[in-house]
Amino acid sequence: MYNKTPLSMPANLIVKASKITVLCASIALVAACGKTIKHEEHKPTKLVQLQQSVNVVEPVFQTALGDKSKLADINRFEVGLGGNQIVVASGAGKVISYGLDGKTLWNVDIKEDIVGGVAFDSASQTAVVTTKSARVIALDTSNGQVKWENSLSGTVLSPALLQGNRVVLSANDGVMHGLSLQTGQSIWQFATQTPSISVRGSAKPTLLDNQTALIGGADGRLHAVDIESGIPKWNRRVGIPSGASEIQRMTDIDGTPIVDRGQLLAVSYSGQLLSADLASGQVTFLQEAASKNSLAVTDQAVISTTLDGKVKAFDRKSGELLWENEALAYRQLSNPEIVGNYIAIGDLDGVVHFLSPQDGHIVGRTQTKGAITKLTSTAGYLLTQTNAGQVSVWRQVR
Repeated sequence: MYNKTPLSMPANLIVKASKITVLCASIALVAACGKTIKHEEHKPTKLVQLQQSVNVVEPVFQTALGDKSKLADINRFEVGLGGNQIVVASGAGKVISYGLDGKTLWNVDIKEDIVGGVAFDSASQTAVVTTKSARVIALDTSNGQVKWENSLSGTVLSPALLQGNRVVLSANDGVMHGLSLQTGQSIWQFATQTPSISVRGSAKPTLLDNQTALIGGADGRLHAVDIESGIPKWNRRVGIPSGASEIQRMTDIDGTPIVDRGQLLAVSYSGQLLSADLASGQVTFLQEAASKNSLAVTDQAVISTTLDGKVKAFDRKSGELLWENEALAYRQLSNPEIVGNYIAIGDLDGVVHFLSPQDGHIVGRTQTKGAITKLTSTAGYLLTQTNAGQVSVWRQVR
């Protein structure tokens, strides 16, 4: 297992590390003035009927997995899509593949609660899921047969990152794992600090570049790790603890960080939305937006859904608040996703709302069954799996 700071670092990494020190100090100084998150019970805002509705997506198919797990209310399952094939996992242990026509291609029963959702790699024909007992299972997407499995030190609550020869996972005990994509053998481990209290969940690892995985942790930091070797390159603090109680001081990063055109964007549970320039290592802005969801970006804006159900849009360059929509307050919003020229957001009643990126007003809706905790937009499709086990696939209207 590697220590969090390598004993020796290349010169370019030493320069980056010094930039990060300045970066963390500046973030801490700004965030110290932030507001404390309050945890109060509120009734979801009632939806107002739309007088005119824009047809943003059309249904492709919906199917019910029919075996709701006891863990359904905390899972944020992602649907894996590759080519014309979809792979989904149910909380009760089934992994099912569908064609885009809704026809079942194969169905496998893992015989244990699945908690991490599906990671799908078309090139290697591999789908990876994780279970309640910390097993990692790789399936052949052509027939559903198990390729390999391994057991980790902690449960993995988010989909893996499949890149090159590695399967990168972030476990809830604060340990990151790099496994062989071919055999499942453990290649490296990297431990981070874990607070005594944290949000149940973890951010899906994402690519910083082809050689580097970017992982958000319960310690409120983003960690950049070499994918092949697991050697840490740098880390940056996003969540800054504030408040008197341990609950108020939670700093988890549960939304997948975004790297887009040299800009790093991440948001924490404690209320900081960070933008940093990767070339210089400097913070470009820090704004208030407490969230456990991933962000969405357009050419001009970064979009966040907050814990209290607000939708906020910030200017990508300056961080200025462009608009804020409170019409969906306390509706337990999902992550925002860009679908064509609109922003899609799901809620606790299975409603997908489509917002205008110009001013944030709601222009259209579509419906599924059960609370939507995760939306995925890819290749012209919008996909979700609700906590009621309903899988829905829509196609963007051209």
